Amino acid sequence: MKKSKTINRQKIRYRIRKKISGTEEMPRLSVFKSNTGIYCQLIDDTQGITLCAASSKEKDMSKGSKSEMARQVGNRIASRALAKNISRIVFDRGGFIYHGRIKALAEAAREGGLAF
Repeated sequence: MKKSKTINRQKIRYRIRKKISGTEEMPRLSVFKSNTGIYCQLIDDTQGITLCAASSKEKDMSKGSKSEMARQVGNRIASRALAKNISRIVFDRGGFIYHGRIKALAEAAREGGLAF
């Protein structure tokens, strides 16, 4: 029986989450991409709370290609994290390949001042 793409991604996601976890000093940057948007949030797994989030669906985002939107989201999450005195994070690609939009978001977050 053929496994679907989402089931395979879910298995990869669980495998990644066994190894990484976010703390208050070093939260986890969780990324999700859909066909139309990209979303990310900084999560403190010890308390189970989201510290800040950014999305390509926000009202004041400028239009562009999907990779350009991912770069904008990366810059936005970096600025929001630095405003909360967070500079070191753990990157969680969410089962997606580190390529394309995921890579663009990560590089923009690094350029914005986040270290991971």
